[in-house]
Amino acid sequence: MTATLMDTDPSTRSAKTTLKLSGLNVYYGESHILRNVDLNVAPGEMVCLIGRNGVGKTTLLKTVMGLLKPRTGTVEFMGKTINRKSPDQRARLGIGYVPQGREIIPRISVQDNLLLGLEARPAGSRRVKQIPSEIFELFPVLQTMLNRMGGDLSGGQQQQLAIARALMGKPQLLVLDEPTEGIQPSIILEIEAAVRGIIENTGISVLLVEQHLHFVRQADRYYAMQKGGIVASGNTQDLSQSIIQQFLAV
Repeated sequence: MTATLMDTDPSTRSAKTTLKLSGLNVYYGESHILRNVDLNVAPGEMVCLIGRNGVGKTTLLKTVMGLLKPRTGTVEFMGKTINRKSPDQRARLGIGYVPQGREIIPRISVQDNLLLGLEARPAGSRRVKQIPSEIFELFPVLQTMLNRMGGDLSGGQQQQLAIARALMGKPQLLVLDEPTEGIQPSIILEIEAAVRGIIENTGISVLLVEQHLHFVRQADRYYAMQKGGIVASGNTQDLSQSIIQQFLAV
């Protein structure tokens, strides 16, 4: 089975979605980057965005997070339009974001990096300054490094820290931008397992940009981007070799 067109996307048949993007058009100045993008993520679903470099994948994630504003189109989260919400407001609504490059704070401890994630919670639930045991069940290496500076961790450990910090906010949607970039294969497998475990144990949704084929196949569905638009979508189990060569080959 090959890729399907957008209007046959199975998630559009669901009455309930965690994230729904409709007709998004986003510009950098007068450069038209995202073109009429439609995309849906259902509760408890992992959706992967694939495509070559420069096609607009990171722009799409930044638009979901409110770092970029669409000129036209809507971003809906849990059934409500959030176009006017700022990034910090979106975080407190339940969107956790791990950007490309991780952006952990290198000169503070792992523990303090994690506790910063509490700022994404609603005001009433930020009072208890402790790290849930579930974080260490997902990423046991972090428990052994709580007093180390974030900048002293390896790239893979920093990525685990960045994901864990996003989870501290108890999001309903986790947005990941190339979580395996520059990471050794053994750590990639650990991150894959952790992300799948997050979905299975919490029921949150995940939207990620990824180029690593094994990780892409962990997702339930994929959307393929080209020249700022969604050109194909389908179940990841049905990814054909031609789609892989077209959208994942370097």
